[in-house]
Amino acid sequence: MRALDEVIARRLQTDVVLVGQVARYIITAGGKRLRPALLLLLCQALGYRGEQRFNLAAVVEFIHTATLLHDDVVDDSALRRGRPTANQAFGRPASVLVGDFLYSRAFQMMVEAQSMAIMGVLADATNVIAQGEVMQLMNMKDAALDEQGYLQVIRSKTAKLFEASARVAAILAGAPPELEADCATYGQALGTAFQVIDDVLDYTGDVSLTGKNLGADLREGKITLPLILAMRKGSTAQRALIEQAIETADCSRIDAVLEVVAQTGALQAALEVAAVEAHRAAEATRRLPDGPHARALLKLPTALLQRQC
Repeated sequence: MRALDEVIARRLQTDVVLVGQVARYIITAGGKRLRPALLLLLCQALGYRGEQRFNLAAVVEFIHTATLLHDDVVDDSALRRGRPTANQAFGRPASVLVGDFLYSRAFQMMVEAQSMAIMGVLADATNVIAQGEVMQLMNMKDAALDEQGYLQVIRSKTAKLFEASARVAAILAGAPPELEADCATYGQALGTAFQVIDDVLDYTGDVSLTGKNLGADLREGKITLPLILAMRKGSTAQRALIEQAIETADCSRIDAVLEVVAQTGALQAALEVAAVEAHRAAEATRRLPDGPHARALLKLPTALLQRQC
């Protein structure tokens, strides 16, 4: 990870001062670096030790960071990881344009791997992520969104980059097609579980750890799995309360919504969905060569289920 940080710092260098300021502001904000860590872990598990693993791990982090910059502008978010978002600190135009810089820098770097397969995976992932963002935008304030529609969004918007990170590692390592497919399955399932837990924490998390207020997704008009399940499990009155909150983005009764989400068992039901995905990820590690990195990958899905931020 230190080697990754060195690549990131070097590739953020630019003669345009504002670009460097905004990019460093968000990249050094204390993110989990889970996607590049996944790529590096799988490279180690599959026996690949080449320098390209650091370059492509940085590519993944740049793509992810670009999506965060654009997300915060679209959502008009004020906080990320407990501090002002880049669009609050530097303005919306700077955030959008530096996001574009990070995307284009990522594509410059992926060319250096000289692999059409890797370029294809990352280009496809970037396109799917953008489509997922648009799907989420279309679903804003739509109380009719069901679990299948929700999963389609998060598998595009979040899990796709996990999947791509894992597949890139397999390609770098020259893994056979069936093992490459297992790695992709692992990444998709892990990313799906990660996002479901993230959405649960929006209703249960400690603000000091998550860096955002409870119910922040609802305030932004986002319909996530806890709300979908609460509407399914709740009484007619409870469903009507949540539907009204969703359709009007009215957060004046956020405490009542939080209470319904807790009372209906929606949070536990959402955790069970995440647990199914975590198990699917763990099963996908069976054909990895045994070793400390493979064992870490086996433990990671369960650890994600227990995260608090």
